[in-house]
Amino acid sequence: MRCTQKLCSVSLFAFLTILANLHSAEAPDYPEHSNLLYFLDAKETRIPVKCPADWDRRRAHILANMQKVMGELPGEDRRVPLDVEILEEQNLGDLIRRKITYQAEPGDRVPAYLFLAQIPPGEKRAAVVCLHQTTNLGKGEPAGMGPNANLHYALELARRGYVTIAPDYPRFADNQYQFEVVGKYDSNTMKGIWNHIRAVDLLQTLPEVDGRRIGCIGHSLGGHNTMFLAVFDPRIQASVSSCGFNSFPKYYDGNLAGWASLYYMPRIKTLYHNNPAEMPFDFTEVVAAIAPRAFFTNSPLKDANFEVSGVRDCIYSAQPVYDLLGKPDSLQARYPDAEHDFPTPPRIEAYEFLDLHLSHKPAKSGK
Repeated sequence: MRCTQKLCSVSLFAFLTILANLHSAEAPDYPEHSNLLYFLDAKETRIPVKCPADWDRRRAHILANMQKVMGELPGEDRRVPLDVEILEEQNLGDLIRRKITYQAEPGDRVPAYLFLAQIPPGEKRAAVVCLHQTTNLGKGEPAGMGPNANLHYALELARRGYVTIAPDYPRFADNQYQFEVVGKYDSNTMKGIWNHIRAVDLLQTLPEVDGRRIGCIGHSLGGHNTMFLAVFDPRIQASVSSCGFNSFPKYYDGNLAGWASLYYMPRIKTLYHNNPAEMPFDFTEVVAAIAPRAFFTNSPLKDANFEVSGVRDCIYSAQPVYDLLGKPDSLQARYPDAEHDFPTPPRIEAYEFLDLHLSHKPAKSGK
């Protein structure tokens, strides 16, 4: 393959077609996941990554190896009409908050909150998918209904002028979908990815939204689901993960049992024995697979869930890929002296990061 420095953008349909073709071929197993500047050819010979076309080969293997653990990304046959239903609408003065459901696929609807700012007719705004942490409040927390104001980012970003949507992740709040019972998915993680892709579809149908300027943000559970959405949906132009990841060897000293529950990816236990050394991907690769699109992490020094040195490992490994693709500053990390939280200073920096990369001018009243 001849190298080229030109980076192309593909439609979601074309992207999903590429993935579907990739599913039929076994991606090679990489012996380690921190050196990203090579790919394995058909004979599993190491070929140096020297240009974007080379990186595309490695990135395709990363996505295929993620699906070995998560199950395959659904095809276009699941993309049915969204059939949005408005269950409740509340005028908050500066915002309209709608409680809605949308059809993610045949026979399944996703509950969500949708925030619409008071936008002049004909004007289009950037939009953000806002994913919640592990909480019984589900979508309600980013929508401003929980006691921790640091996690009200769907509400805060809406007051900043964005259109925001906060869906319930499967098994939380009003969404009690059980993938192992329904039988269409191999993990809750992949079901969540598909639901969130459909949330992007919904945003792109709204007359208030510029469909070319869509981002994603989340904390903890929402932090890594933000990353997974950005990897599998090229329409996400900027993403923010708060307390959402570290490298698998640094996750609770390499015991991946926490990732293997029905909330996440059971194959981590059944196929990979909760062992990082057996895993076909790591978060080093997830961060890099988002490149050259913008990625920001808030990773506190005292986060007991995701030990910070493992985050630094991921950023260090992924930075050469951003450099190669000509976007060195699109990868940003902040390490506040805090616990498992999204404190105000890095949260405002995250909002400013979204403003920059989504070409968004915040409303005067927005934080």
